Amino acid sequence: MGGLCPYRVQSRGPPKFSHGPPVGNRCLMDLQNVPIDIQTSKLLDWLVDRRHCTLKWQNKVQQIREKINQALQDMPEHEDIKNLLAGTYINYFHCLKIVEILKGTEAATKNLFGRYSSQRMKDWQEVISLYQADNTYLAERGSLLMRSVSYEIPALKKQMARCQQLAVESERRAEECVQGAAEQREQYYSSCKRYGISGEDVRKELQMLVCDVPSLLRQVGADTARLLPAVELYQACVSFVCESSPEGALPLICYVQKKGDTSVYEWRTGEVPETVERPEVKAEDVTQHTVEGEIDWGDIVLSTENVTLQTSEDIDWGIVSEPEAPGADGIVWDIGETTPAENISVVETGHDVPPGVARGTDALTILENTETRNQFVDELMELELFLSQWLQDLDSDADIVTVTQFHNAPVILQGQTREKVVTMLADVRDLIARLTDVKMRHVFLILASPRYVDRVTDLLRQRLRQAELLERKREAWLERGKSTQEERESLEPKLQLLQ
Repeated sequence: MGGLCPYRVQSRGPPKFSHGPPVGNRCLMDLQNVPIDIQTSKLLDWLVDRRHCTLKWQNKVQQIREKINQALQDMPEHEDIKNLLAGTYINYFHCLKIVEILKGTEAATKNLFGRYSSQRMKDWQEVISLYQADNTYLAERGSLLMRSVSYEIPALKKQMARCQQLAVESERRAEECVQGAAEQREQYYSSCKRYGISGEDVRKELQMLVCDVPSLLRQVGADTARLLPAVELYQACVSFVCESSPEGALPLICYVQKKGDTSVYEWRTGEVPETVERPEVKAEDVTQHTVEGEIDWGDIVLSTENVTLQTSEDIDWGIVSEPEAPGADGIVWDIGETTPAENISVVETGHDVPPGVARGTDALTILENTETRNQFVDELMELELFLSQWLQDLDSDADIVTVTQFHNAPVILQGQTREKVVTMLADVRDLIARLTDVKMRHVFLILASPRYVDRVTDLLRQRLRQAELLERKREAWLERGKSTQEERESLEPKLQLLQ
């Protein structure tokens, strides 16, 4: 049934006559075999319009379906019948096959006149007779053909195409999840490498980094002694050009060169502390967090003992109203006994500790304390800039002004070579890099805030959680693709059966 014009009769041309007997019977046979092309959507109308079927064929089909349901209640145990009736719509051609099978199973009930006394055979023969009456089977088959061609087969093909598309899409999404998980893990290990840890136990490894800080800072303090030639050159230049005392130039670097990385107390007072009370970090400070919306009062303990509440009327403000006393307004401001000014002492913040005791930030070393470490790095950068400019002047042609200016300069300024300046500059930059690289910055942040470990740990673990989530999504996409492929394979037999 194609898409040709309806009701068009394809003719094979006029019959050819030859000399001999008449060929009228042959022409009639040829006309009976002429094909008639009808559009599928017009097939049922054509059958009814040509009166091959009645207009009320659906009512007859409904009666036939009732007869079939009654006949199915009593069926013999036969494998072919089971396969024939399994999940299919029983039509006229199925009934013909059932009758052929019953001719074998009900052969014992056949009488001399060729009729069957079996009720099974009678029921199915009656069904076939009802189908053949008014060619009802043609109308039913035409309707099924129209529905299959116009709706069921296109729907199955569309569903199979959709399943195939979903299978391809699932495979692509699964591959994207694999790539995304690999990228997250790569970023995780890359971040761990920048922090200087392996990533096996992030929290423990970050806390272990702090244990190596004192030895690293002591080594930096010891290596500061290599900067002596650079510092002397800088001080000589300051003294010659500015005509000022060189003692005020780079004070912290000079101190660390002589004393090393001592405590801030010793740097500030010039005396070695008798007792050092370093601030201790409690374990709960690292793991516990203040609940959102709750005020953290720190270590303040509020005691309700010996507290007397006074109303506004009971508060003694020290103001005495004396109407009879002389004065312009009659008020005497009695503020009690005056304290002599010489008995008042001002205590600076952080210094209210006994002599010889280094407490708080004073107990930290110069390179551990944020303020002194920043000053130390600033002086290193100042020295680096000076040496870079000096090296640039050495590489350029000195003009007459420069030569005249340094004619009477000290020997240390005139005797510098490019190789010496490059060596001094390399030493300065090495110390700057060791104090300002990524790993040391994170270590200093950990020292300044123990909760920084929690933030870094959560950040790194977030990448691992993202990788694990993408891996689970990959498994889900693969499972979805497998199910859609199985669904498509299950639809192929149905499509072939309809076709």
